[in-house]
Amino acid sequence: MTAPAFLGIERSATGRRWDGPEPAVERLAEAIARTDSLPLPVALVLARRGVAPGEGARFLAPSLRDLMPDPLTLRDMGAASDRLAAAAAGGERIAVFADYDVDGGAAAALVLTWLRALGRAATLYIPDRTGEGYGPNVPAMQALGQAHDLILCVDCGTVSHAPIGAAACDVIVADHHLAAETLPPALAVVNPNRHDDASDLGHLCAAGVVFLLLVAANRSLRKRGVSPPDLLPLLDLVALATVADVVPLVGLNRAFVRQGLKVMAPLARPGLAALARAARLDRPPEAWHLGFLFGPRVNAGGRIGAADLGARCLATADPVEAERLALTLERLNAERRRIEAELLDAAMAAVEARGDPGALAWAAGEGWHPGVVGIVAARLKEATGRPAVVIGLDGAEGRGSGRSVEGVDLGRAVHRLAAEGLIAKGGGHRMAAGLTVAADRVAPAMERLAELLAAEGAGGGGPRRLPLDGLVAPGAAHPDLVTALEAAGPYGAGAPAPHHAVAGVLLRHLKPVGDGHLKLTLEDATGMRLEAIAFRSAGTPLGSFLEARRGLRLHAAGRLGLNHWQGRSSVQLTLEDAAPA
Repeated sequence: MTAPAFLGIERSATGRRWDGPEPAVERLAEAIARTDSLPLPVALVLARRGVAPGEGARFLAPSLRDLMPDPLTLRDMGAASDRLAAAAAGGERIAVFADYDVDGGAAAALVLTWLRALGRAATLYIPDRTGEGYGPNVPAMQALGQAHDLILCVDCGTVSHAPIGAAACDVIVADHHLAAETLPPALAVVNPNRHDDASDLGHLCAAGVVFLLLVAANRSLRKRGVSPPDLLPLLDLVALATVADVVPLVGLNRAFVRQGLKVMAPLARPGLAALARAARLDRPPEAWHLGFLFGPRVNAGGRIGAADLGARCLATADPVEAERLALTLERLNAERRRIEAELLDAAMAAVEARGDPGALAWAAGEGWHPGVVGIVAARLKEATGRPAVVIGLDGAEGRGSGRSVEGVDLGRAVHRLAAEGLIAKGGGHRMAAGLTVAADRVAPAMERLAELLAAEGAGGGGPRRLPLDGLVAPGAAHPDLVTALEAAGPYGAGAPAPHHAVAGVLLRHLKPVGDGHLKLTLEDATGMRLEAIAFRSAGTPLGSFLEARRGLRLHAAGRLGLNHWQGRSSVQLTLEDAAPA
């Protein structure tokens, strides 16, 4: 029997059903609150994570030392780390071939920084998104192989059989994307998502895999009598990639982000410091800054500029070069936003014209910029609550990118499309994937993809759902509560942030701010007030609802956080939904 909707909201302003915590979760939360002396809202977060009573302190302060696995549990790690250490110690010529996104750039920067600490340099090669596409290609690998003794492919290479076979030198792959049944002819393929890997580390991003590779390489250096670099200062890059690549923030990943944020706090890395200045960030970064401020700027070069700009900015030790690169990335990011807005309008129109998207929202268009289709796919996913794919067509070929929803493995479905011959190539992981498809096969490929995703539960019937963690009164929404809730983070993929409802409050003030945002003040019956903001809501169903409820009572739902303004901090609700009271 289905539990009653929370506050009786069967269909909210955004068309969602509000769901409260399950009774079993509430009972577990009450036990955790008593045993671990925690506020009930914090205990609810832990209960949803499956934390047992008495384990709260360990969860709230994850130790990297306790959670770090032996890197050698990963297949091929011994061969890869020994070869990398030998090349670094012996002064061999090393090339780093990386993907053009944040994960690839951060993974490359990890290796470059580690080598620099050893007094070594390496060639950085990141393919052009438009001209070369994702991953190693034969001409580039041939050229790099002729000029180097070792090529390290990071965040790519797992399915690059021909390109790796064309390299006339040793090749190591350090990746996390889903593997095919056969592996490329590399010296080593270190990837927790290859079929014969039993490490249970498939949730790592590529930078996490590379960090473990460097841990193992440091061991190998010690055996050679070489003093290895300190790896702890590199955790800022691992944290950035982990959040930006939307991998599950559980287990080791959660520890990587928590410890990485501590390393990042003083912004000692020139590239991150310059990016923070460009983004006008004047305080230590939080987890959401990694995905929404740093990530888009690092990505901007690979999307619409020179592909290696982000990696070079993260890797440089020169503050002057970092400042120059960060300003270039800031300019490119502004241009990216303009292109994205235009493409999003066209993609939304295409989806709406097709009617009910079913299990998959997709759109394709001639001349759509391949560097922006992934971001637009993410926006379509947010708008429809379904996996989304957006494809940019260039004559007879289309290049697309997709984003998935929790519980639906998009990468596996795209691999199936490639195996069935409906697309030329494709790959990815659970939450994101890329593909190349003939223009005349886009429709049948998307129809088949929708079938595969529907089998995993995408696009199920009924309204979308908004899980809530209970009620909070404006008077109880104080900074101490927000700080305690943040201690249970970081939040993201696989670890959703707690959301609360504020019931029966008066919409006292409402005004537009910034680029399509709405700022509002909520007041309860006792006169206590709570400030709120609804981002990008002007002109949306949520925005229209709020406009119509001026001076009236409503239920509001969203995430509590701290708003920092002119040196002061106050509690603010990031409002994501509302309903009549």
